[in-house]
Amino acid sequence: MKEHQIITTKDGSHTIYVPELGEHYHSSFGAIQEAQHIFIENGFKRIKKPVVSILEVGFGTGLNCLLSFLEAEKTGQRIIYHAVEKYPLEDDEIAKINYGSILNAGYLFSKIHWVDWMKNMTVNGNTLFKIPYDVLKTLFPQNYDIVYFDAFSPNVQPELWTEKLFSKIFQHLRKDGFLVTYSSKGTVKEALRAAGFFVQRLDGPEGKRHILSAGKEFKGNPPKFIGDEKPKQAPKQTPNG
Repeated sequence: MKEHQIITTKDGSHTIYVPELGEHYHSSFGAIQEAQHIFIENGFKRIKKPVVSILEVGFGTGLNCLLSFLEAEKTGQRIIYHAVEKYPLEDDEIAKINYGSILNAGYLFSKIHWVDWMKNMTVNGNTLFKIPYDVLKTLFPQNYDIVYFDAFSPNVQPELWTEKLFSKIFQHLRKDGFLVTYSSKGTVKEALRAAGFFVQRLDGPEGKRHILSAGKEFKGNPPKFIGDEKPKQAPKQTPNG
């Protein structure tokens, strides 16, 4: 197996390249700008609750978790963060990643990675629980306000971008909960709709035209189904919630 490579992206932040998969953990146009746009601007910031429950599929470098905790510091919210990662990074790889220095959050980034797997720990007032298992076999501990779906691409991990897994996630979302992901591939939209989600296509970050948000309730504008965004099996909630 070839070693992972640390790559500097366009915004100066690192990503990891996996040679055997031909896949990067983050966009080469900027790891931080991509994660901020998808999971914070179009994810976390949409939730105004004092306590936000998050499930991340694909913990990876911990960047999404770090950005979420930093945002919660600004808003005064508290996070319950559960993250699933079948292949955790090695400590020496994590030590080379520069998110902490760029975001002036080196200690917080380290604390996130110091948390033992399969132990509920408190980090800056937030609860962090990391699960080192296959998400297909994982029993999710609770229901969530938002799911960060950040697995490797459908070309590399097609078994994760399926109606079966999305149906499982659907059942563990709260009534007003939603999923956000970087992939806007047609097969992904079809699988989400088949699982009962209402799917919205949103503007993507630099280097990517679109991303997807998918929820149990329709939150589009105008309030009607648009083109092929209507789910194949509509959930019990009506389009206007």
